[in-house]
Amino acid sequence: MSSSNRKRLRLENYDYNTDGAYFVTICTKNKENLLCKIESPLAPGDYPVISFTALGEIVDAATQKIPGIDKYSIMPNHVHMIVLQEGGKNLSTTIRLWKSVITAKAKRAIWQTSFYEHVIRDEQDYLIKWKYIDDNPFKWASDEYYSSEE
Repeated sequence: MSSSNRKRLRLENYDYNTDGAYFVTICTKNKENLLCKIESPLAPGDYPVISFTALGEIVDAATQKIPGIDKYSIMPNHVHMIVLQEGGKNLSTTIRLWKSVITAKAKRAIWQTSFYEHVIRDEQDYLIKWKYIDDNPFKWASDEYYSSEE
């Protein structure tokens, strides 16, 4: 698909240089399970066991250091995060920085070119996205990005 035929992912007429909060999903290239393994909880109510790969460790360390990432969850083939943008910073610039730091540490490109974003419009929307990030590992087997390939 050429770039002129690519589906628009951004909210039309929204200024992404505006301070705000965004829910972002970034997938690995070809949605390969590169970042971690998620095992079912040992007992009901327990949190799933998440075992990072070496790449997952790099992603986790980098994510903790990028300013503005308020909440995140690393899944086997994607990352969800809430990004707070302040001071006229641009969301695409933040994500490009995040990807480039990880690519440099990993010594290879692991990300798909684009990313999904949702403009968080109010506190209720923020809390819904926060809960989604918390709950995502519990729902891995039914996740839209699920792949059982290891």
